[in-house]
Amino acid sequence: MKLPHVYLHALGMINALGADTDAVAAALAVGVSPGMGLVALGGEHGAHVGRVQDPLDRAPPESLAHYDCRNNRLLLAALAQIEPAVQAACARYGVGRVGVVLGTSTSGIGAGEAMLDGPCARDAGVAPLPPFHYAQMEIGGSAPFAAAALGLQGPAFTISTACTSSAKAFAAARRLLQLGLCDALVVGGVDSLCELTLRGFAALESTSLARTNPMSLNRAGINIGEGAAVFLMSREQGPAVLAGIGESSDAHHISAPDPAGEGGEQALRAALADAGMSAQAIGYVNLHATATRKNDEMEARLMSRVFPKGIAASGTKPLTGHTLGAAGATELGFAWLSLVRDGMPLPRHLWDGVADPALPTLDLVDGERRLAPGQAVMSNSFAFGGSNVSLVLAH
Repeated sequence: MKLPHVYLHALGMINALGADTDAVAAALAVGVSPGMGLVALGGEHGAHVGRVQDPLDRAPPESLAHYDCRNNRLLLAALAQIEPAVQAACARYGVGRVGVVLGTSTSGIGAGEAMLDGPCARDAGVAPLPPFHYAQMEIGGSAPFAAAALGLQGPAFTISTACTSSAKAFAAARRLLQLGLCDALVVGGVDSLCELTLRGFAALESTSLARTNPMSLNRAGINIGEGAAVFLMSREQGPAVLAGIGESSDAHHISAPDPAGEGGEQALRAALADAGMSAQAIGYVNLHATATRKNDEMEARLMSRVFPKGIAASGTKPLTGHTLGAAGATELGFAWLSLVRDGMPLPRHLWDGVADPALPTLDLVDGERRLAPGQAVMSNSFAFGGSNVSLVLAH
């Protein structure tokens, strides 16, 4: 039995590039990010991060005030951009037929950190912190919060698989639509900056004090970022079809990728097979490209095998930081914009231009380039534990 296609209709985004989709698209087109910069971590330590610059003044409704934290305000800012489309879906299908699937890696754990620091802050004469409630930092709380904020009554759950969290959300949401359990879904991801991830990745010696430099000989690690990206997905025909999804779990190591990239390659080839496409049908790939030594080596090798004739590609984390659980949805959002917005240039690959001679040569987008008519786009996500996801979008 042929399963129905699913489509991505409306996109809401907020990250270091800007506070809405139009601002993000404008900054992405020229490769300028106002939210990238250094933050202090105490002592001699620091980190280069991607931070949302705009005020997050949209608070939850009073009935959900116990969920109020930076992470959920990021989510609300993205949801507000697609709310008209969501409400139209509710009017068409009923609130019980519209669900939510989101990915996150830290949820609102930053609120928990602030609570633990509270007594010291008050002793120093700092104004009292907002009330803390455990719901702010529950890993599973993002999707139920979004559903309650939008008045949705369909299935609502959160996926947390580190850096593939929101990419896997699209696979889960598509299954709900194809099984007839929902008629529309809000799908995406959210993550906010917090000491847990900043210090944790620093302890792994994976962060860079300079802006991240993917695929370079001089790459020195990641920049952590924050943001939210959400789509409305349904079976109703829309501007882009989620044509292919590939998932694999190679379980090579708890944190290091398989050096050969065999699990990642399985995900890319599975996405192409699911879409019924050859590699030649893809016009652009958004790379995971964390700028760590091992991840970039692995991804460059698998890309050269899947696309032996070359493919326009870029890693966009120098513009946003690595938004962790939100990265899959954020970077699929960039690919979606390149596909559906007429004249939208492909995202540029910002780096120092010093290629690593040990890596296969990739066709990295370094100027104003666009998709050719009829071409599809792909986005890759790889995570700790050997979790790999690749997504394909087409008209």
